[in-house]
Amino acid sequence: MPLVPGNSIQLMMRVYRYVLPEVREQLRYWRSIAEAIPDRELRKQAIDSMTSKQFHCEGGAVYAAANLEMRHVLIPLIVAFQTISDYLDNLCDRSTSMDPNDFRMLHQSMLDAVDPAEPLHDYYSLRAEQEDGGYLNGLVKTCQASLKLLPSYPLVADHVRQLVGLYCDLQVYKHIRHELREEALLAWWSRHESRFQAISWNEFAAATGSTLGVFMLFLAASNPSLNEDAVAPIHDAYFPYICGLHILLDYLIDQEEDEIGGDLNFCSYYRNMDQTVERIAAIVLEARNKANLLEHPAFHRMIIEGLLALYLSDPKVSKQKQVKQVSRELMKGSPLTRIFFFINSVWIRKTS
Repeated sequence: MPLVPGNSIQLMMRVYRYVLPEVREQLRYWRSIAEAIPDRELRKQAIDSMTSKQFHCEGGAVYAAANLEMRHVLIPLIVAFQTISDYLDNLCDRSTSMDPNDFRMLHQSMLDAVDPAEPLHDYYSLRAEQEDGGYLNGLVKTCQASLKLLPSYPLVADHVRQLVGLYCDLQVYKHIRHELREEALLAWWSRHESRFQAISWNEFAAATGSTLGVFMLFLAASNPSLNEDAVAPIHDAYFPYICGLHILLDYLIDQEEDEIGGDLNFCSYYRNMDQTVERIAAIVLEARNKANLLEHPAFHRMIIEGLLALYLSDPKVSKQKQVKQVSRELMKGSPLTRIFFFINSVWIRKTS
């Protein structure tokens, strides 16, 4: 990918000029489809997910800025995949069902979406709501069609399926009945612990909740000259470190509202705020070290600094005294790149 932006200004210029307008165009299209969903509950959750989580698609599509010549494939792919993720998260979070088999069947759509050869399934077969007017099938088919246009997708497909499989596991375990979910998550962790001894179970679970590793592998697959030897280091940098940082920051700023709502929050498993700062800072350091081993390390470092800026500039931070203190600690010694992204994050929120 010879056109990868070399600095934060180039990256954000591409984001403003190309990525955000095209992401919003894609979202307008999917919203028009969602508004025609026959079932009232499915329609509500589809529309709500796009309304409240638009920034997920906007953030994920930053990866398309690294290969503008392939953005006509990458942006529809990333938006469709992230829209599935956000829609299903809403369906499970606000579910009329507490059946883990139902959650598993819904998330089969994400596994199908990353396998162009996989037939569609009846994703609503285990729940009362059935009629979505082809909305979820359309999102899956858009992903599958886009993947066929990525010249090196066969080289990354196994890694993508592994990350998506872990994501689906998390969505099942974290949405079951409250009294069962922690036991299920710990049993799940026990099957993976031997490969991730440098992190704790809550950090592993957080990392599985990020789609950034999948998007980076999509970007890598857009390069016809991708070397097979380059794929595993990408996976190892993103999972669990860059992905873990992404979701831990998300949980960090949501602690107050999650406590009120009784929602699972992986930052709440740290002993105190001191340990929270210590562990997130350690993950930032490891993410940077791993990023430095990748091709185009400056791009990946911009992703890391952008994550810190995006989440630590969120208005929720200023309303939570302890979280505000953590934010200050994590921003200490902040490089100019992060300050730049911090300012841009505030601006993007105002214009969204």
